Parts: sequence; structure tokens; C-alpha cells
Amino acid sequence: MVQPYRLIQQEFSLYSGKARAYLRYKGLDFEQQPATLNTYRRTILPRTGVAMIPVLLTPQGEALQDTTVIIETLEQRHPERGITPPGPRQRLASLLLELYGDEWLLLPAMHYRWNFPAQNQKFIYGEFGRVAWPKGPAWLRRLIGRQLGARFSGFVPRLGITAETMPAIEQWWEETLEALNTHFAQQAYLLGERPCLGDFGFMGPLYAHLGRDPAPLALMRERAPAVMAWVERMNSVAPDIGDWAADDAVPATLDPVFRRLFGEQFPVLRDVAEKLPAWQAAHPGKTLPRSIGRHRFSIGGASAEREMIVYSLWMWQRGLDAYAEFDAGERAAVDAWLRRFDAQEAMAFRPPLRISRERNRCVID
Repeated sequence: MVQPYRLIQQEFSLYSGKARAYLRYKGLDFEQQPATLNTYRRTILPRTGVAMIPVLLTPQGEALQDTTVIIETLEQRHPERGITPPGPRQRLASLLLELYGDEWLLLPAMHYRWNFPAQNQKFIYGEFGRVAWPKGPAWLRRLIGRQLGARFSGFVPRLGITAETMPAIEQWWEETLEALNTHFAQQAYLLGERPCLGDFGFMGPLYAHLGRDPAPLALMRERAPAVMAWVERMNSVAPDIGDWAADDAVPATLDPVFRRLFGEQFPVLRDVAEKLPAWQAAHPGKTLPRSIGRHRFSIGGASAEREMIVYSLWMWQRGLDAYAEFDAGERAAVDAWLRRFDAQEAMAFRPPLRISRERNRCVID
């Protein structure tokens, strides 16, 4: 008898939401296991070497940790209801949207979780408390959750979420909600009537944080009912699907998202990539830390410092590599779309060092 997949996760975990939605969409047989402290000690750390969730335990005996790796692996084994569009513009757009959802929408997700204590604190500390004592009394879970949550709230300033950038982040998220609400009022998913990889990248922050924590959930319900409906659709098991948008088109309703992606996220990634060789020369070795220092960045006209996160470069490479591998005809079609954002040069950038993943850690090739 074939064993089901087992997803070690938490409902409030951003990337758990991404993996869970994918498994449901594919209609795969899987069980959910809460990631408790005992599970971290007995399964997650011994099997993956890192204290991160989600972790997918496969019938083949594997322990897959990274959500992009989880999805790529399962797409090969279960190609039905595939999430990769056939056209070059939509394929590239899907990769870029996953990058944006995973790595850049993390900023509003973390801001709205940790910087609205009056609305969120009781709820989120209770959620974190389940990690240590899933069946304990609510008041004690909140007490324990305060201690566990301190580690995650400490990431907020490290991401560049500061007094200087908070107003810009809130304006950005409100504008993004409005744009996505317009889009999802017309399209079921980001690139038409079936989800792409980018939908699952967006699902992490838009469900676990921005669509579930009390403060941002209230904002989404009030201002973006079509986005709320998309979140519910993404949590469905094997939902009915249609076709990608016709003619390999990337809907213009997503233009505000891509303007932000190329205008604010790409400069951050490029700066980290350009600083990596000097860091590597001063720190010989192959394995990279999570961060290689700090640098300044801008968002919505506001400026602050943030950590230079290496993992984001690995995610970014996937889109850059796809663009580099297009043939002349595909490149011409993609460039016609990129000209809307003056982004051809940005996509042609080649990082001076390449990054790969080994044993769930980033390493220099």
C-alpha cells in the first residue's frame, strides 16, 4: 500500500501555506502533521539539518524542506494539472511572481503580523504557543508563544521594516491589494483560469499572514473581497480549472505588481549579487550564511538598511536563467512584454557568482 505524503507544517507558517495549497490543488493524498518542538527535535533537524518548515515526507523516504524544491519534485512525479504555462512570457512571469511572493511580499506580511500588537498579539501568541503545547490551555499557550514569537519578530528590522519604511510598506500593500482585487475580479488566478507557480508563491504571504492574522485580514475583507475569494479558491482541493490567458498574455492588471518587482526588488537583488564576490573573497569557503551583511535599499521613496539575504539570489537565478535560455523568437516575444517596464536590461543581468542548494543550504557553485 502506497503511503500518503506527510506535510509537517503550522497553519500560521507562511511557506506552509504555499506547500499546503499546492498539495490540495494537485489532489494528492497527504496528511498534515503539526510542527511541534518535539517534531523539530525528532524529525525536522535530523532529517533536514535546518530548523525550518514546512517539511514534506515522501513515500520514497525523502524529507523535502524548501517549498520550491517540493513543488518542482512533485511536478515531475505528478504532471497532471501542471502549473507551468507553455508560453515564454507566462513561464517567465510565473517564476518572477513566485520570487516576488516568496521574498518581497514577506515585508508587508511581517509588518502586518508584528507591528499591530493591539489587534494581533493575543491571536498570534496563541498560534506560536501551539508549537510547544498544542493541547495546552490558551493562556499558557500565549505565554509560551510570546517567547517563541520573539525570535520571528526579531526579523522585522533585519528585513528593512523600520519607522522610516513602515508608511511606505503600508501604502504599497494597500495599492497592491487594490490592484489584485481588480485583477481577481476578472481572472480566477494570476495568469488566467488555472494557477501557475506564482499563485502558490503569493499564497504564502496572502494566506498565513495577510489573510489570517486579525489586522491584515480585516483590511483584506474590507477592501479586497476578490482577493479573499482567491485565497479561498487556492485552499480548495482539486478545484475546477480552465485555460491560461490567451496568446501567452500577461494580464495588464498585474502591471502594478511588475513595476514594483522591477523597480524595487530587482535593485536589491542586483546589489547583493554584486557585493557577494567581495564577501566570498573575505570568507573563503563554499557554504553561505543566511545574510552577508547589510546594505541600504529604497521602497516607495523611503530608505533604510536591511540584511543582504543570500537565498533570494538563488530564487532570482531561476528567472534570469529562464530568460537567458530563450531562443531568438521567444526572447523577442518576452522583450515586447518587458518593454512595458523597461526591464530588458534587468533580465539580461548575469550574477558574477552562481548559487546552488546543498543539504538545504545555499552554496557557491
